[in-house]
Amino acid sequence: MATVNVCETFESIQGESTWAGLLCFFIRLSGCNLRCKYCDTTHAYTSGRDVEIAKLTEEVAASKAAIVEITGGEPLLQPGFRELAIQLRDSTGKPILVETNGSLDISVVPDEVITIMDVKCPGSGQSHAMNLANIKRLRSKDEVKFVLSDRADYDWAKDFVLTHDLTSICGAVLFSPVFGLLKADDLGKWIVKDGLPVRLQMQLHKIVGMK
Repeated sequence: MATVNVCETFESIQGESTWAGLLCFFIRLSGCNLRCKYCDTTHAYTSGRDVEIAKLTEEVAASKAAIVEITGGEPLLQPGFRELAIQLRDSTGKPILVETNGSLDISVVPDEVITIMDVKCPGSGQSHAMNLANIKRLRSKDEVKFVLSDRADYDWAKDFVLTHDLTSICGAVLFSPVFGLLKADDLGKWIVKDGLPVRLQMQLHKIVGMK
């Protein structure tokens, strides 16, 4: 039976993306190829437990969650990722989201599964790892996320969005302040001043004190 290596599964309020606020079933896969300075899921760096994809599909189908997210770590590292995404898509009838750090080829994400792709800003310490070819692989329903540590990150991200005309390629461009490091009201003021066509995103799950 096909398996994936799982760090944890849980139900919580989706805190990010345009799907924020909905009850979500999270499948956090183990392992990550990046080491962002602000990472809040370092427990996913190491190996977890091997779980049959069929078992995960059964758990999702039994959940009352409206949506499902495959996250990490970096889920695209897992050989069984595509099969997991296909099985969840085909058997649960729920929207499937995949959060990825943007360093790996996103064309492995199956049709009708929504990619939420990070573009790593300089403040992450990992901007060199971005796979720029992924820009052309984005689909109209996919979303792109920038996590910003400071004003320098904002200026860098703004230039990236405009240079690559991201808002015409994907469904949403999200700007998110690093929790506890960059003030959301500062970020909001910069967006308003520049008239930037992006969505200010907060980590809702942290604000309400959930996982």
